[in-house]
Amino acid sequence: MTFKERYGPWALVTGASAGIGAEFARQLACMGLNLILIARRKQRIDELARQLESANKIQVKAIAADLSRPDFLPLIISTIGAAEVGLLVNNAGFGLAGEFLDHELEKELAMLDVNCRAPLILSHTLGRQMAQRKRGGIIFVSSVSGFIATPFEAHYAASKTYELFLAESLGYELKKNGVDVLALCPGSTDTEFHVVAGSRPVAAMSVAPVVDLAIKTLGKKPIAIPGWHNRLLVYLLKFTPRRLHTFFAGRVMGKLTA
Repeated sequence: MTFKERYGPWALVTGASAGIGAEFARQLACMGLNLILIARRKQRIDELARQLESANKIQVKAIAADLSRPDFLPLIISTIGAAEVGLLVNNAGFGLAGEFLDHELEKELAMLDVNCRAPLILSHTLGRQMAQRKRGGIIFVSSVSGFIATPFEAHYAASKTYELFLAESLGYELKKNGVDVLALCPGSTDTEFHVVAGSRPVAAMSVAPVVDLAIKTLGKKPIAIPGWHNRLLVYLLKFTPRRLHTFFAGRVMGKLTA
């Protein structure tokens, strides 16, 4: 069975206007999947949709939606219509670096909605349809930060732990229904993330190999960690006390956000 046969004919990608989300759209388009692209920036996703339709002879639906709003789902469901979504990529998310108490509460709540609430809603809604069809896939874009309590990025790390644990747990539950679930856990990646978060990138990977690993790993393993240095870090965490993880993460992030 080909990737398209197992996870097609449609894939839905959130946060598709740039970075990892846009790269998912490009690589899935090359594999012949039709796409539903979701992002806040309408002009960007409309342009990407036109490019992918023309280059790959596929159908693309672009939805300008803010996943931090409580009422985002009806618009997405109405746009999907009768399209059979066999792959959900929960990519949308953002971070805030610096002192937790210095951030506006509204921004922290928006992060909670985008990073946690939206993936929960979409996975529950579309996951039910996949389970009924006995095939499909769900990818959560978590982070290496999901393995580490991280001062100066406290809420972001917590939100990525949420996605990591949800992905692993759902992978066990949904296996009997033919639905594969993957937690993609990149480290620093060459995207707009650091500009929005207010931190400095270190050893940032390009987006192409990050997405390529996710596509190749889905259905084979529950977790994908791009980059040997990130895999080594997660491996070493198993042999050191958690209080040391937090201490060293705090020292590093304190310098990157100073």
